[in-house]
Amino acid sequence: MLNPQNAERINRIIKSLETEFGLDDVQATPEPHLTYQLAGVRKLSALNQVLREVARQTVPFPAFTTGLGLFPGPNPVIYIPVLRSEALNRLHQRIIEATRPLCLRTDKFSGPDCWLPHISLALHDTTPELLGPVLQYLNQQTFNLKLAINNLTIMRQEGEQFLPEKVFHFEGHKQDVAPLLF
Repeated sequence: MLNPQNAERINRIIKSLETEFGLDDVQATPEPHLTYQLAGVRKLSALNQVLREVARQTVPFPAFTTGLGLFPGPNPVIYIPVLRSEALNRLHQRIIEATRPLCLRTDKFSGPDCWLPHISLALHDTTPELLGPVLQYLNQQTFNLKLAINNLTIMRQEGEQFLPEKVFHFEGHKQDVAPLLF
C-alpha cells in the first residue's frame, strides 16, 4: 500500500475521475497500491509467515512514478507507471520465490518478464469513447511521485471490495548490525 501522503493524492485524482466522468470501479480497492502478484494460495497462515519474513529482512526504499499509461481493450485501464528499479525488481523476485510453493494459481502478468508495476486510476468502467476526454483531463497534471516502498499487504476480497487483510511493515532497517572487530 502507498504511504498516506501518496495515497491521499491518488485518491483525490480517483475521486475527481468519479466526479467528472462517473468512473468509480477502481474504488473497489479503496487503498492505492502496487500489485506484486495476484494469486490464490493454499494456506493464508503460510502466506502470512513467508511475507512476514520477506518484510522483516527488507529495508524501505524509494520508487518513482512518471507519466500515464494505458492497458487497451473494451474497458481500458488508466494508470500511473512505477519505474522499475533494481530494488523494486529484487523485492518482486523475493516475493515470487517466497510465495511460489504456496500458490494454487497466479496471474500471468505477475511474472518477472511481464510485470509492470503501476497505480490504477480507472478500470472496468472505462470505455474507448471516454479515453480522449479522460486523458485530456488528466494531462493537466503531472504524475511524478516519490513513493516510500515500506510494506507488503495481503488484500482479500470482501463482497465487491478488496481490503487489506494483513500489513507487514519493512523492518530491515531495524536489524542490529554487529560491530566489526579487528
